[in-house]
Amino acid sequence: MKHTPKNELRQRRHARVRARVIGTRERPRLAVFKSNRFVVAQLIDDEKGHTLASAHGREFKASQVLQATKIGEAIAKRAKEAGISAVVFDRGGYRYAAQIKALADAARAGGLVF
Repeated sequence: MKHTPKNELRQRRHARVRARVIGTRERPRLAVFKSNRFVVAQLIDDEKGHTLASAHGREFKASQVLQATKIGEAIAKRAKEAGISAVVFDRGGYRYAAQIKALADAARAGGLVF
């Protein structure tokens, strides 16, 4: 049996999620990506293929969970500025724990509904 790399398994999970989760202008997709150093969040209108707002971990020097919390707060603030109050959450194939949960909780606390 061939060993499958972790990232390939995550990409397969993400493809399954993306088959169902679609962002619109009124309710964009809150897509999350995390690398070994940073967490990135984007609000994406899939109908037009445009990114409406984004936040990157480079903006916040902190530990990863704290960085994710700050990104959640920032993306909620930027969404409000763009007139967005509701989103669909795309966890990117990652487990809903640690950084992903911290980002989602902070975005909810900032006023985003999902």
